[in-house]
Amino acid sequence: MVLMSIEVANTGCNTNPAAKTPVVGPGPNAFADLQLLTYKVPGFEELSLQQKKLAYYLYEAALCGRDIIYDQKSKHGLLLRKTIEAMYSTYTGDRKGDDWNNFETYCGQFWFSNGNHHHYGNEKFIPKCSYEYFAGIVKASDTSQLPMDKGETVDAFLTRIKPLVYDLNVEPKVVDQRPDIDNVAASSNNFYEGVTFDEVEEFYKKFNTTDTAPSWGLNSKLMKINGTIEEKTWKSGGMYGAAIDKIIGWLQKATDVAENENQKKSLQLLVKFYQTGDLKTWDDYNIAWVDDTASRIDVVNGFIEVYLDAIGKKGSFESTVSLKDMEETKRIKAIADQAQYFEDNSPIMPAHKKKTVKGITGKAITVIVESGDAAPSTPIGINLPNAEWIRKEHGSKSVSLSNIIHSYNEAGAKSGLVDEFAINDEVLQRLKKYGPLASDLHTDMHECIGHASGQINPGVETTDKTLKNYASCLEEARADLVGLYYLMDKKLIDIGAMPNMEVAKAGYDNYMMNGLMTQLSRVKLGDNLEEAHMRNRQLNARWVYEHGKKDNVVEFVKKNNKTYVQINNYEKLRELFGQLLREIQRVKSEGDFNGGKNLVETYGVKVDPELHKEVLERYAKLNIKPYRGFIQAKLTPVMNGNDITDVKVEYPESFFQQMLEYGKKYAYLPVTN
Repeated sequence: MVLMSIEVANTGCNTNPAAKTPVVGPGPNAFADLQLLTYKVPGFEELSLQQKKLAYYLYEAALCGRDIIYDQKSKHGLLLRKTIEAMYSTYTGDRKGDDWNNFETYCGQFWFSNGNHHHYGNEKFIPKCSYEYFAGIVKASDTSQLPMDKGETVDAFLTRIKPLVYDLNVEPKVVDQRPDIDNVAASSNNFYEGVTFDEVEEFYKKFNTTDTAPSWGLNSKLMKINGTIEEKTWKSGGMYGAAIDKIIGWLQKATDVAENENQKKSLQLLVKFYQTGDLKTWDDYNIAWVDDTASRIDVVNGFIEVYLDAIGKKGSFESTVSLKDMEETKRIKAIADQAQYFEDNSPIMPAHKKKTVKGITGKAITVIVESGDAAPSTPIGINLPNAEWIRKEHGSKSVSLSNIIHSYNEAGAKSGLVDEFAINDEVLQRLKKYGPLASDLHTDMHECIGHASGQINPGVETTDKTLKNYASCLEEARADLVGLYYLMDKKLIDIGAMPNMEVAKAGYDNYMMNGLMTQLSRVKLGDNLEEAHMRNRQLNARWVYEHGKKDNVVEFVKKNNKTYVQINNYEKLRELFGQLLREIQRVKSEGDFNGGKNLVETYGVKVDPELHKEVLERYAKLNIKPYRGFIQAKLTPVMNGNDITDVKVEYPESFFQQMLEYGKKYAYLPVTN
């Protein structure tokens, strides 16, 4: 995956019948370090009624699962979300002044991050208004809407939630990747409870993870109950069953209007997976999903990426509903069609290359809606399925999210970031002219070729067992390196994917500038890098910088007391990317934990404090937000009695209003699961 640089609770007995429901303002679409953008869904109107119905049913299935990600990030996530929803929507006091603005910002951050941990840095954040002001809002709201325990008073409720909201030592990080600690116990996600890293490892030792074994543990919580370790499976009748049953209902409707038999089969298997929780059925579904290459409408729905689990086993819920972008798909298809060339000519060891690359499907998609871990912050590229053996034997789908990328590019062009950090006018003009295409191509190569390339040695277990807490970072680094290595291959010119090598140079300029400098704008001064994608970009950039020093391949240059990144030899830089790719592929293929740990900890984690301070100061003067996400498009069916006669796309303008609407319409889970 590529990220740009997815039953109403019980109420208490205290009521406030005299409280008036205020008119809720729209809320800001830019706050803290976040900016909300919008995207359009071009091509939707040209769909047939059957396709529109299919899209609508999948849209509803996507949103019915949004409660799940809140609970996965913290067992208190839904409790807190329902609390701030009640506060924000029913508070009868003055909605002006710094205190209110600080509370409103906290609400926006919470909804954006699907909880009270930063969506990218994973650290807990707290309101900038005082606890006393926070408590005052609670008491001046409709307290009957608070998720209080039976018989609990408002004061007792506030005492209970105070440390959850205000104490930075309570659940400090969703995922804690620090070395030489118990990463399971230190991470505050809701994937594990009462168990240690060693106990998790011991529990899953009994499962075979070689060859065609399922991704054991992907769809369950592991916890200790009365001294015994048990799995709580996420399925109908199990954990998250109330939301999953709603997902199943909409998926069954979608099955009835599937575009073809392959799509119908895949949707039926997805329903069966949610009904049973059987991970072998999940693999069957993924194989059928890969086989469906003809459908215009497509969906990702399930427990998929493992970035929120420090040891890379548990999948976060996400969904992306899309339609194929026919024009943009031509470029990606041209790349996918050359997959065997890229594998054969890779700088990795011969033993680590696939003899035959199977079934890589590349396309550009127009996003209709995203939910769970894919929203409001969204990837720009996706490659699935994640199971290595399915990629090898059946292939994969690689997609570029074209309307999302377009929206990002439009916002980025106005930001002034490139003007500030490009070393000279030649680099600046090249980035302005070719930067968007270079970024698109790198994303295409990362997803389409990168994740699908290479193979694990026979008998070596899956990376969640071999590379553990470093697996996600190393896999993203490996895919990035494939894209970087081939960005400067004449083959891309020959197949018409890019016009000249200036595109490749723009890609290298941007990647090195971002990996060594500009991405630091997203990190608080004094912090190390935690998020897998940020670590992978610095790992790659810092490694080639250090290993190219003797030839001065890349250097830091001072001009007017500002630091810039300068590439002196693009061909040499490509060779270095190839060397690092060879090593990271070896680490993955051989399951070399110590080798992977050394790479990440040496190059991907630590930040130069002086450089970091400079980047933050320069970035602050640009007055732009370092993170962007999206208000989701809304599908509304046009009804004639019980029949859908059309489906319309609407574009909501308020992120806050959308979050409140979602909270009312799709709140299927209790606060404790």
